[in-house]
Amino acid sequence: MLQKIKALASQYAAEFVEVRHHLHANPELSYQEFETSRFIQDKLKEFAIPFEVKATTGVVGLIEGKKPGSRIVALRADMDALPIKEENDIVYKSRKEGVMHACGHDVHTTCLLGAAKILNELKTDWEGTVKLIFQPGEEKNPGGASLLIKEGVLEKPEPSSIFGLHVHPGLAVGKMSFRAGKVMASADELYITVKGKGGHAASPHACIDPILIASHLIVSLQQIVSRNNNPHNPTVLSITSFQGGSTTNVIPNEVKLKGTFRAMDEEWRFKAHDLIRKMATELVNSMGGEIDLLIDVGYPSVYNNESLNELARKKAEEFIGAKNVEETEARMGAEDFGYYTQEIPGCFFRLGVMNTKKGITSGVHTPTFNIDESAIETGIGMMAWLGSSVNFS
Repeated sequence: MLQKIKALASQYAAEFVEVRHHLHANPELSYQEFETSRFIQDKLKEFAIPFEVKATTGVVGLIEGKKPGSRIVALRADMDALPIKEENDIVYKSRKEGVMHACGHDVHTTCLLGAAKILNELKTDWEGTVKLIFQPGEEKNPGGASLLIKEGVLEKPEPSSIFGLHVHPGLAVGKMSFRAGKVMASADELYITVKGKGGHAASPHACIDPILIASHLIVSLQQIVSRNNNPHNPTVLSITSFQGGSTTNVIPNEVKLKGTFRAMDEEWRFKAHDLIRKMATELVNSMGGEIDLLIDVGYPSVYNNESLNELARKKAEEFIGAKNVEETEARMGAEDFGYYTQEIPGCFFRLGVMNTKKGITSGVHTPTFNIDESAIETGIGMMAWLGSSVNFS
């Protein structure tokens, strides 16, 4: 089976490089992936794979092998792009001004489409059912994964495990990496308005200065992490935007802050939310101000089931050789794949796309991000190999 998959992945590689070129040239932002969704639907029709549309632009396909109920595996790819102006000089450069596949979701979708074609072609050679999840809106709250789960993507049939891959621009092409347990952080957005009393800057005694209050608040919030969190528990609290005032001689009425809170531990995450609310409210009030505080709860942390991760890692070693399989570093970045891992055992792994000799080294979310496209053959084959062979319950 492995050799058949490898042969077909090699045979179809050029075809799916062109698929990736089409997707890359026609990116769409989160929850606006209408043309991308239609393209995926057309491909599944071409492959004679039944599917349904969920969450407006999501596409969920189903491939049944022999004994369809014997095991059910889900394979997931995301499809949305980012509001970034592409700077690459390539023939398949984004045709949409200010929108770019800078996080590799075009690659993820391509790999799953390629795996789908292979799995369907070989469906008399493997047992069970593979659910294909083409997901919208990974880049923006509330996360397309949460919407699909609400619409029953993990039901009828119910997969016993789920896999997702992500490009890794720091990992050489031809390699993959895995990590058990905590892999990526949760991500919550902070929106704070500090209200004071504006007036002439030469008469601060007649004002309640929201700039001063907000400055104290920014410094004090760092104590949430440094004096309440176990230092061995990765956590980040960053205030990233400070907006208020417009001239040199006027104290404004209010200041707006934005930021992010990230954690690997779900229990600590929500305890920290309470601490943030308490500290912010009491500090601002003690200095005479008022506060509006919104913690927009975002994606949960990504947790790779230890046993499933080990199984997937062994499958990768079979596919590309043990010397090409590495350990993924823990990251404070977030991924809405975490919603799936809260519900069923999941494994989120990395696909190497870097080629230093070709100058392909730019990170994700940059205007020059690109991949060595030989990674597509590896990604297609690995997803098909997992879909056809993993038996986990």
